[in-house]
Amino acid sequence: MTEGNKTQVTEFVLTGLTDIPELQLPLFLVFLVIYLITMMGNLGLVALIWKDPHLHTPMYLFLGSLAIADACSSSSVTPKMLVNFLSKNHAIPFFECMAQFYFFGSSATTECFLLVVMAYDRYVAICNPLLYPVVMSNNLCTQFISFSYFIGFLHSAIHVGLLFRLTFCRSNVIHYFYCEILQLFKISCTDPTVNILLVFIFSAFIQVFTFMTIIISYTCVLFAILKKKSEKGRNKAFSTCSAHLLSVSLFYGTLFFMYVRPGSGPAKDHDKMYSIFYTIIIPLLNPFIYSLRNKEVIGALRRIMHK
Repeated sequence: MTEGNKTQVTEFVLTGLTDIPELQLPLFLVFLVIYLITMMGNLGLVALIWKDPHLHTPMYLFLGSLAIADACSSSSVTPKMLVNFLSKNHAIPFFECMAQFYFFGSSATTECFLLVVMAYDRYVAICNPLLYPVVMSNNLCTQFISFSYFIGFLHSAIHVGLLFRLTFCRSNVIHYFYCEILQLFKISCTDPTVNILLVFIFSAFIQVFTFMTIIISYTCVLFAILKKKSEKGRNKAFSTCSAHLLSVSLFYGTLFFMYVRPGSGPAKDHDKMYSIFYTIIIPLLNPFIYSLRNKEVIGALRRIMHK
């Protein structure tokens, strides 16, 4: 086929999670409930932090920013998936597909860097408590948050820009439930080697850099905690860090299984399960992980309810 005879695809078709008709309505109801709880949990946490002056500290400013990123991540994928459960037409326009990947990719990258600054915040709070108010100033916190979102938007914009060099003429069917970038490479008529290489380089650098930074921060925190003579002080420090460590473990653990596990044979179905966990379940869990055992958040919620 010559270049001039190629017909450029203007829309894609998402095959979704399953093609079994009997499962469409039950899955719609399940993911609708998950999405509503996710938005209530994340946006409710943001509103609570905004409303209560006691939570206007670096730790909760970062937590509120993480909740916004989680809400954006879930909203970029779930609404279209819900529509497809009830619709026979699973088409998604080309530019909507690009926008879906852009917002998901930017929120996921932003979350990586927000987890880093949250780890640094805990490092300063535990290892240098006397200098904490000076080091973690409001100005520095704003810069950290702005930098995290800027990198997220920039990283995703680079990959979306490079997607426009590809042509899609063989097939417009994406065997996934959202516009995942590796799935787009599979149906491209243009050689996507450059795109794949840059995805690998950028993703590997971001994930390795952020993960190793978190590990180093918490190694220092662990040594600082073990040096504490007071058992009450050690328990308080462990309690403060446990929620963040659980969130980091879920986030990077899912990334490991998605991109390190071989994707052949039955593992393709497993990839969808990991993607669901990464795109939908983690944004659902994060606000509860950070809130349920947090006395300050629970106290703020009681004060708001009392008022």
